Amino acid sequence: MPSTLTAGIVLALVCAVVTQLGFLWKHRGANAVPQVELRRPLKSARVLLGCGWFRLGLAVAAGAWALHVMALALAPLSVVQAVLSTGVVILAVLGDRLFSCHVSPRQWAGAGVTAVGLVLLVVTLPRQGSHDAFAPPALIAFEGGMLALGTLLVAAPRMGTPSRHHGALLGAAAGVLFGVSDVAVKALTGVAGGGALAIVTSPWLMVAAVSSMIAFLASARGFQDGDAIPVIACTSTASNVTCILGGILVFGDALAHNVVLVLLQIVAFVLVAAAALLVPAGNGRPAAREVVAAA
Repeated sequence: MPSTLTAGIVLALVCAVVTQLGFLWKHRGANAVPQVELRRPLKSARVLLGCGWFRLGLAVAAGAWALHVMALALAPLSVVQAVLSTGVVILAVLGDRLFSCHVSPRQWAGAGVTAVGLVLLVVTLPRQGSHDAFAPPALIAFEGGMLALGTLLVAAPRMGTPSRHHGALLGAAAGVLFGVSDVAVKALTGVAGGGALAIVTSPWLMVAAVSSMIAFLASARGFQDGDAIPVIACTSTASNVTCILGGILVFGDALAHNVVLVLLQIVAFVLVAAAALLVPAGNGRPAAREVVAAA
């Protein structure tokens, strides 16, 4: 194995660990402040950023992003994505050992099935080089559809869904919207050849910024409404699947070239969907008096 590929894999593995640590610290911080109000985004953001645990989680997440970029510079995207997809298992281990999160046997099983499904999906996709060309109608349709799905998931708790599922739904909404932002950023790399002005005037910059902000608040509220493990697992999985679909539908990443690999890809999607049923969403919000005392 070439040394650069080995280094890329090691960086991706470290990135997977650091990413989950950032999520877990943000979960702790979100549960130390009053409840996030999605209708008051600026106020909620100020409250969250005023919490040291949440700021630590954001700083760690920024470090994870830098590691991700370095890993992509050294190893193929498919390899890096496969390593990052194991983050849901790393999440269960870290949550159980370091953050005193109760991880039930069903959650362990769900984390494992998710990781297997995502890795299987990624390794069966044909490897390609950098590919940032896209058809604007395809990008508009995909981003519009995913934004609608993310918005529906954000609104789901107000539409009568059981309270025990609110955290997982908001986590999935955040993942979808983070994926929308990633796809928009990928599109920006395609217009970057026109210089800084082309990037600033591109509508995809606004799409990336707005979807990231909504995802930021939905993720924080999900942390308050659900246990760490299921909420973060839903966020990571939804983001991964959204990015993979965006690559296929928008940027022309090819599907497998034979029937066996296509069947394996279908099995992978089924595994990811089934895992959502294995990871129950409990209520992780502390008692009100504890929140007031912490604030």
